[in-house]
Amino acid sequence: MSSRSTLEFLKTETGSGMLLAVAAMVAIVWANSPWAGAYDAITHHSVAVRFGPFAEEMSVAKWVKTALMPIFFFVVGLEIKHEILRGELSNPRRLALPALAALGGVAVPALIYAAINGLPGGSPQAWPIPTATDIAFALAALAVAGPRLPSTLRIFLLTLAIADDLVAVALIAVLFTADLKFPMLAAAAVTVAVLAAMGRWRAAPYSFWALGGLLLWAFTLESGVNTSLAGIAAAFCLPLEPKRPGGQGVLAETMEALHPYVAFFILPVFAFVAAGFSLGGEAGGAILGTVSLGVAAGLFFGKQIGVFGAAALAIGLKWARRPTGAKWLELYGVSALCGVGFTMSLFIGALAFPSADVQHEAQVRAGVVMGSLASAVLGVVVLSISAARRARHAAD
Repeated sequence: MSSRSTLEFLKTETGSGMLLAVAAMVAIVWANSPWAGAYDAITHHSVAVRFGPFAEEMSVAKWVKTALMPIFFFVVGLEIKHEILRGELSNPRRLALPALAALGGVAVPALIYAAINGLPGGSPQAWPIPTATDIAFALAALAVAGPRLPSTLRIFLLTLAIADDLVAVALIAVLFTADLKFPMLAAAAVTVAVLAAMGRWRAAPYSFWALGGLLLWAFTLESGVNTSLAGIAAAFCLPLEPKRPGGQGVLAETMEALHPYVAFFILPVFAFVAAGFSLGGEAGGAILGTVSLGVAAGLFFGKQIGVFGAAALAIGLKWARRPTGAKWLELYGVSALCGVGFTMSLFIGALAFPSADVQHEAQVRAGVVMGSLASAVLGVVVLSISAARRARHAAD
């Protein structure tokens, strides 16, 4: 990704983060207003889709998770493939710090969640929820706190969040796959093989890729495998090379075309249908349950301890270098921002608990919102203090 493309990517993520915050706030306020019934009616409204032999009926919220979010994971897959082959993840020296920090940022939140939910009555199976980082929200908070801070901090956060997403995808594949239907799984595997072979045909029309991706999604849905994996698999089939000499690569062109739709439509819609939780009644009384406390503590305490601790250890042992021009306080502030799990944490939470489990569903939403909000506030305050110090030193 060129420096200009990276800048445009960051701008898109920043704007998306702001819109995500608005969508989540609208959902929470609406779910606790006198019109809460209308919010529930919209998100739980059943929609049937029939096309030839394909027939599915799900709620609006589940359609968003099942049909729209795979497009988000498709774009995430494109970003991961690009970074592995051409970007930050292709250079071992540059990769060391964010990769080790990402491992710490997965392990410590999971341990904190498991410690809180390891007692009788807890829900230890949901430990992956606080391990995720929301790229859009975290970058938006960083932009608000310190637009003049070293750009290396943004690249560090972006790379760490991409590594986090890679771990999250692996966890989804291993832990949240339903009963498998092997004929449909075989059809999905054949579709992936065809798409991979088509990757050698650089001039293939985009309509072919869209049709192949749609078939892969349908087979994956029917197979029992989480459909987010269909998006990742399809992304890894796209070629990096351009359709014609001198043009933009197929992968980069696809990513730039889809990214605004994902950032400004799909993610805000998902935030709206997933974030609304009631503060009253039975669900509201469960907000301080073990799941919500585990998720909130994992995101707020676990992320900053894991990310900053692993980064400090790697730098101290000279396995990696601190981001150029960045101070320790700024590295800590960015580590705190990694606790903004929001979209990814809500998505994993929706997989960990069925929609019929209202009490745990409310706890997940409450824990994600509380942990993400606290992490964002801490990160913004710390980075704002550092930015103010830099401004004073520059003025002296």
